[in-house]
Amino acid sequence: MNDELLDLLTLLSIEKLTEKKLFILFKRFNSPEKIRNAEIEELSALVGSEIAKKIKLKQVDDRIKKRYDTVRKTGAMIVPYYSPAYPSWLKKIEYFPPILFIRGEIKIEDELSIAVIGTRGATVYGKTIAENFAAEFVKAGITVVSGMARGIDTAAHRSALKNGGRTIAVLGCGINICYPPENKRLMEEIIENGAVISEFNLDTPPLAHNFPKRNRIVSGLSKAVVAIEAKEKSGVMNTVNWALDQNKDVFAIPGNIYSKASSGTNRLIKEGAIPVTSAAEVLESLGIKHPKTDKTKKDIILTDVEKRIWENLSSDPIYLDTLSERLNQPTGSILNVLLSLEIKGVVEQLPGMMFVKKFDYFD
Repeated sequence: MNDELLDLLTLLSIEKLTEKKLFILFKRFNSPEKIRNAEIEELSALVGSEIAKKIKLKQVDDRIKKRYDTVRKTGAMIVPYYSPAYPSWLKKIEYFPPILFIRGEIKIEDELSIAVIGTRGATVYGKTIAENFAAEFVKAGITVVSGMARGIDTAAHRSALKNGGRTIAVLGCGINICYPPENKRLMEEIIENGAVISEFNLDTPPLAHNFPKRNRIVSGLSKAVVAIEAKEKSGVMNTVNWALDQNKDVFAIPGNIYSKASSGTNRLIKEGAIPVTSAAEVLESLGIKHPKTDKTKKDIILTDVEKRIWENLSSDPIYLDTLSERLNQPTGSILNVLLSLEIKGVVEQLPGMMFVKKFDYFD
């Protein structure tokens, strides 16, 4: 067995060994092996006699062996803050975690990153914006950071990967747990093209109080935070507060004043967040060169019939039957046109024969 890995897992299994005390031990000894071999008197002076005794007496049990096997099987890393593999820019914030669990790889270029965050109960409007912004960011060489939650987070991660970019997911549970469970494939893709990280030990469940704590890492890894949709009281607002404490720029997307999903972001704008309606505005504000516009989008040509139907769509889903009544045309002929528009990439079909406009084209 890898002695250093085993020493770390053993150390992390000790109850009442807080982050603060772990920092003290790492700063003094810079090695889990040296901590294990230290005299009990020296350990007691640093972290108290109770913890010192536990460090000296703690044996490798079945739970530690199981976690060791999990780390080896998943290719995960346990990275103390003094390790070269620890992202150096994260250490610039206050309260950075003494240790990170990482699956995948954090690269030097990931320092140029932007957090894209939003509500789990995202609207089609919000998800589309998350997809568009993430796509433009990765085209500019930026890593997209988010929390792999349902809604905006998932849309941002998927779009970053779809457009050949890198993305980092910060979890509120152990990295051997996929939460939400339906994102298992997404998690695997993120590991292949970025990293899934957590400050929480293996097997830690996704408890509610973990997420406000993990949010400081989401903002801490990023140059700025883009809030797309948020309710008045939400994890998004918590992440924004961390970002402000860390002197990071906060951008917010204006939303429908009658939509609860936008009540938080609209309030952020009133309180001083930078309102933006395009990824280009974010990049310009941060002094990052925007990539050239994709000309293929500009070159898409619609027939008069296609354009008429497209103009009757919006970012709000509309049923095929409703569209048929509005245009006074049979559903069959409208459906054929909608499918043509979908192939051209300007319309998206949702479950239940509902359709939305891909508003990034022609507007």
